[in-house]
Amino acid sequence: MLSRTADHLFWMARYTERAENTARMLDVNYQTSLLPQSAEVAEQGWWAMLDISELTTVFDEKYGLLTRDDVIDFMVRDMTNVSSIMSCLRAARENARAVRGSLTTEVWETINTTWLDVQRMIADGVLADDPSQFFEWVKFRSHLARGVQFGTMLKDDAFHFMRLGTFLERADNTARILDVKFQASTVDDSDPNRDANDFYHWAAVLRSVSGFEVYRKVYRTVITPERVAELLVLRPDMPRSLVSSMDEVVSILALVGNQHSSETERQAGKLHADLKYARIDDIFAVGLHAFLTSFLERIGDLGNGISRDFLVPLLAA
Repeated sequence: MLSRTADHLFWMARYTERAENTARMLDVNYQTSLLPQSAEVAEQGWWAMLDISELTTVFDEKYGLLTRDDVIDFMVRDMTNVSSIMSCLRAARENARAVRGSLTTEVWETINTTWLDVQRMIADGVLADDPSQFFEWVKFRSHLARGVQFGTMLKDDAFHFMRLGTFLERADNTARILDVKFQASTVDDSDPNRDANDFYHWAAVLRSVSGFEVYRKVYRTVITPERVAELLVLRPDMPRSLVSSMDEVVSILALVGNQHSSETERQAGKLHADLKYARIDDIFAVGLHAFLTSFLERIGDLGNGISRDFLVPLLAA
């Protein structure tokens, strides 16, 4: 497969997954912002989300003072923000259009319709009227795109590069969602509602990765930060966990590997092994934030390696 074609397919899938995960991060922050809490704690959650998305400086330059509505607008509609949901869905559509001949009609129509419909929904005020409904729609369209790819595409290199983009982006974003919560979870010890608030915060995090029912099935007990982290980092049977995503990345790299990709495959295998054989107690002993920061750096390096070995190399920033 031509590297440029693989590049478009890879980024089409990454942008679709990124839109979904941005919706997930926004939804968990929006839901937790509705809980009884101080204005300082609520603001901390929104700043943490911007920080982990590496958009704090850009937002601050444009808006100055932080409000919930401004963050949502910036992360959903702002086309100058390349990570906004609208920007991601447009980029996914443009990448799909560039390789229209490598896609089935069903895949192209799903991605194209998503872009057309999101513009109509924003114009109709759906986001302003019910943010959670809009975020659920974004997640549904991402699910639909993946399902149509799986159900209609030939399992060839085109399919593999789409899946590679999906799982690399998913690993990155699950780590960011988890880190957002742990950075924003400081609650005043004197707060009489601390236990109740903490439960709802963690339940919102689990729902943001479709993990609430899974958690109940696996642990059958109260929600604790340690078990949430274990589920989202180390459980191979949890679809959005870090280790599950890396299972897929390593398997796909083995299928598409070439004479240039041995080092990238080695890095992926080592990262996968470090997750597969880790224990949650050891991770918390190091510090979850430090662990996730290191993971994000390594997944970024892995993405650069994939671009170098298979795709159109990224220009140095």
